[in-house]
Amino acid sequence: MAFDFSGKVALVTGGSRGIGRAIAIGLGRGGAKVAVNYAGNEAAALEACALVKAAGGEAFPLKFDVADSAACQAAIDGIVKEHGGLHVLVHNAGIAIDGLLLRFKDEDLERQLATNLKSAFFLARAAARPMMKQRAGAIVTLSSIVGEMGNGGQTAYAASKAGLIGFTKSLAKELASRNVRANVVSPGFIDTDMTKAIPEALRAKMLEGIPLGRLGSAEEVGNAVCFLASDLASYVTGEVVRVNGGMYT
Repeated sequence: MAFDFSGKVALVTGGSRGIGRAIAIGLGRGGAKVAVNYAGNEAAALEACALVKAAGGEAFPLKFDVADSAACQAAIDGIVKEHGGLHVLVHNAGIAIDGLLLRFKDEDLERQLATNLKSAFFLARAAARPMMKQRAGAIVTLSSIVGEMGNGGQTAYAASKAGLIGFTKSLAKELASRNVRANVVSPGFIDTDMTKAIPEALRAKMLEGIPLGRLGSAEEVGNAVCFLASDLASYVTGEVVRVNGGMYT
């Protein structure tokens, strides 16, 4: 599915692989110029950029740490200065550090909250000013089914992803008067490198809990993100769109 992003500049964090790459390609298919953020794998980022260009868009890699407030501000300032604005921000970057509560280390909690949750605050704060000035913008944050229904062994991850929902709903109210929208996409179990590593027996059990009987694809998540980022969703803000095959409704 292609949406119209002609003349739009977008930033996708964690855009070098998986769901982030699918989002970047979807935006490129609509004609967007996409900044593909990555943390360390330059080869993957360059490959993602090539796929965005093949889909019909423009793309360039952008390395910075989303957990670093100053780095987020500098990256977005640079995009606006170099490319004339920022119209779409997709906060997709995140990590999952699993562990039981009683054994969870303080440093792992801080790292997970910084990468998954604090980063959304840093990025939105940096993007809000240029978006408000141009009186147009769309911010889409990637949460998770785990942030809505919980999961044993993932208290920290669930907290970070649930926090994104409350953050984005509040952000939507703050920015609405300037025609800047903020929404959440909450994926379920998606067929990525992470889920490929799940043992077959556990994978089969997971599928039993999904009414549609299969894992979702990164492209299906990307379609939901692109819809919310597009003008077709011009009257949608503060919403959580679930892409989970009916596992949680």
